Amino acid sequence: MAGTKEIKAHMESVQETRKITNAMYLIASTKLQRARQELENTRPYFQALRGEIKRIFRTVGDVDSRYFYPAKGAPPLEGAYGCLVITADKGLAGAYNQNAIREALKLLDQHPDTKLFVVGEYGRRFFAQRRIPIEHSFLYTAQNPTMARAREISALLLDRFDRGELKKIFVVYTDMANAMSFQARCARVLPFHRTCFADTAATERAVTEPFEFLPSVEAVLDSMMPSYVSGFIYSALIDSFCCEQNARMTAMDSANRNGEKLLGELSLQYNRVRQAAITQSITEVSAGAKAQRQKKES
Repeated sequence: MAGTKEIKAHMESVQETRKITNAMYLIASTKLQRARQELENTRPYFQALRGEIKRIFRTVGDVDSRYFYPAKGAPPLEGAYGCLVITADKGLAGAYNQNAIREALKLLDQHPDTKLFVVGEYGRRFFAQRRIPIEHSFLYTAQNPTMARAREISALLLDRFDRGELKKIFVVYTDMANAMSFQARCARVLPFHRTCFADTAATERAVTEPFEFLPSVEAVLDSMMPSYVSGFIYSALIDSFCCEQNARMTAMDSANRNGEKLLGELSLQYNRVRQAAITQSITEVSAGAKAQRQKKES
């Protein structure tokens, strides 16, 4: 059984660990609030851009663009896929990284010719250790998701798509449904289905006057779609970053509670050992005094 010295050292170690986990909880909370604010600041622009694309489809029904699936009856799209996998740069975030990697592995099982584009050091190490080829790794993006980095990723993926090297592009990210739940998703970014933009809403403005597209509707869409893809990727980066911080907060909060429970058990154990040591000392003193009295009487 451990002595009081060992138990006290263990208690001090747990207390130091709780200081670290509590600090990580506060840092994750601050980062989460800042990321949410950045997402809210940029969301109106991309919502407006999506609305304009929908208005184009409501105005011109026979739009032909390489960013959309071919019309019915055309040959199916065959070729290599591209997959942007968004993970964190470090662990200590529960199952956040494992869930995203699991979605990427599902896509690899279905389409072995998928080329991986990885965000986050955790994902890069995972695929490298298992000798899974990585087409490109974006460093320092997971901890600093900005619009500039989203445009950089979008430009690389669109260049491969335009050159025909990638027939479809997917993004594996973690979607934050609300403050309490999040889920890893595999979303197809390119090509789009026309139905994604063909639906109408009551709040949208009705098209009362015909549009004039210069030089053509295809050219207008070609100039709008890169911005839309960049916005989608930026939203995925921010969503994943928010989920990472939320998962880390949950993990650190659980660690804090476990630390408090462990400290309570160690404190109880420490008091029992200390009381046993005191009782033993009293017993030894009493026995020694009794022996001395018996010696004098004899």
